[in-house]
Amino acid sequence: MARFTLPRDLYHGKGALEALKTFQGKRAMICVGGGSMKKFGFLDKVVAYLKEAGMEVELFEGIEPDPSVDTVMKGAEAMLKFEPDWIIAIGGGSPIDAAKAMWIKYEYPDITFEEMCKVFGIPSLRRKAHFCAISSTSGTATEVTAFSIITDYNKGIKYPIADFEITPDVAIVDPDLAETMPKKLVAHTGMDAMTHSVEAYVSTAHCDYTDPLALHAIKMIQDDLVDSYNGDMSKRDSMHNAQCLAGMAFSNALLGIVHSMAHKTGAAFADKGAHIIHGAANAMYLPKVIAFNAKNPEAAERYGEIADHMKLGGNTNEEKVKLLIDYLRKMNDDLNIPHCIKNYGADSYPAEQGFVPEDVFLERLHDIAVNAIGDACTGSNPRQPSVEEMEKLLKCCYYDTEVDF
Repeated sequence: MARFTLPRDLYHGKGALEALKTFQGKRAMICVGGGSMKKFGFLDKVVAYLKEAGMEVELFEGIEPDPSVDTVMKGAEAMLKFEPDWIIAIGGGSPIDAAKAMWIKYEYPDITFEEMCKVFGIPSLRRKAHFCAISSTSGTATEVTAFSIITDYNKGIKYPIADFEITPDVAIVDPDLAETMPKKLVAHTGMDAMTHSVEAYVSTAHCDYTDPLALHAIKMIQDDLVDSYNGDMSKRDSMHNAQCLAGMAFSNALLGIVHSMAHKTGAAFADKGAHIIHGAANAMYLPKVIAFNAKNPEAAERYGEIADHMKLGGNTNEEKVKLLIDYLRKMNDDLNIPHCIKNYGADSYPAEQGFVPEDVFLERLHDIAVNAIGDACTGSNPRQPSVEEMEKLLKCCYYDTEVDF
């Protein structure tokens, strides 16, 4: 038996934010990140709509990119004081992910972060509050997923929390919010969405319910992402839908080792002055992982189906896999994303020498590989790597060398 879970309600299209007027409750806690939602007036709209619905409203502001365990604990403490019956998270993946983790801690104050990270091991929520997610970026799709990514900065590791319990009750997918994204964010979130779709389609947990969502999202991203990056707002609006479809697919089909590697390298070099941004990491690693997974005949067949859906050509699966890899690398070029860690600059743009020194990478390689193998996303990858193979794959992602194993 398998399970397919999505939010009960999904409001989409321009003006969808107004759905908040219809919510029923007494108190709403709004979780938000930096200043962009306030700057563009969306936060004020959310507050006004909730007050129009008759609710008392409190804000928890300043949730950082790559939210920390500490932020989660502070947010949960604020919720325990205010006692909201609605948690409203607005912004990119970070505030929504943080709010999901806060929600768990709010409902179960004694739960530890380690217990929260047990895959599909969270007790039943919604005893105290319901959850609404409003996405402002077109990539993470956390507004419809059973996942949250929280960073333990003491360990330099990003941990995925995975459980259908944290799938939001309501998702609001309003393209007006996505139109405010800066260009670099469009690129990174867009390739995150592409990775979600591709990994969901080849995952060992894929099914008839997830495959159409993944394939349609891939075609939409192929058609819309680069133009969205170059300022076409109609394509920007379309990408907001595409990333949400990708999220519906991967939340139920799960992911693979592209995400395992991105989770475990993202904060691993923070002491060198920067993070490897999640979407950029996915974009760099995806072609390498496709080459690795394609040694599995069933995975190669499914990558071939993706290439066919994208109308890339090729007669054999081997040819189709190569064309798919080449296409994705060209997308990275068009989006100004590096091909490897060695050339990943501290600003995320291609650089002759990136911010991660070779000796530091090699010194930390084994631990990163072990952590990636243990990541929640590894289990549904179509080819299970050994630690040695993961090390070799990570080296390919550092040097941009061919995957021949």
